[in-house]
Amino acid sequence: MIQVRVLAFGALRDALGPDVSQMTVGEGTTVSELLVLLEKKYPTAILRGIAVSVNAKYATRTHVLCEGDEVGLLPPVSGGSDAIAGKEEEVTIALTREGIDVDRLMAAAKRGEDGAVVVFDGIVRNNSRGRPTLHLDYEAYEEMALRQMTELAGQARERFRVRQVTIVHRLGRLEVGETSVLIVVASAHRAQAFDACRWVIDTLKKTVPIWKKETFVDGAVWVDGEAFPEGIGVNREATDVP
Repeated sequence: MIQVRVLAFGALRDALGPDVSQMTVGEGTTVSELLVLLEKKYPTAILRGIAVSVNAKYATRTHVLCEGDEVGLLPPVSGGSDAIAGKEEEVTIALTREGIDVDRLMAAAKRGEDGAVVVFDGIVRNNSRGRPTLHLDYEAYEEMALRQMTELAGQARERFRVRQVTIVHRLGRLEVGETSVLIVVASAHRAQAFDACRWVIDTLKKTVPIWKKETFVDGAVWVDGEAFPEGIGVNREATDVP
């Protein structure tokens, strides 16, 4: 038998409660088999459409668990102290609980060889689903989110041939009008900068483990994210265990 640590995030944490933390499973247990064990205790629907990570990396349903593994149960993503994964000339990545200084980060991205800087500034609006929004709360699987953001920036630079990519995301409580996520792309040419910026924010919203809770006058709800891309989501229907 082996021990694994199980972390649930967002709506899954609320649904499963604090009991999911340490589990004892047999040697050779796969991700799929672990989900079956969880489904014996919790409603099946809760665990459908999720992704699973092992040691802060996305894992397939056939991944074999080892002693001490950290298993993350990740609902579809929505889009401590400040954490900086990478900060150099070509890539700046950050999770922060402080306000995002848009002007400073945009200015820092510019170089003399750039012909364009494209910025996506995602802000908290005052309404959602036809109701006034009081505030938002963001949480992340921080170690994994920073790793995914760094990989995303690198992929954008290679795929679109842009020079610099900045990705900064707020965590914690955000008020209406505050910036929740900032993407800055600097490039010699505008077309590549536009394409890269759009690709980064769209992909971030599907793959980086950050979740959003909206609070209204009459209650709060975790925002349903988009389905995980093929190869990331672990669906109960796709498991091989009866």
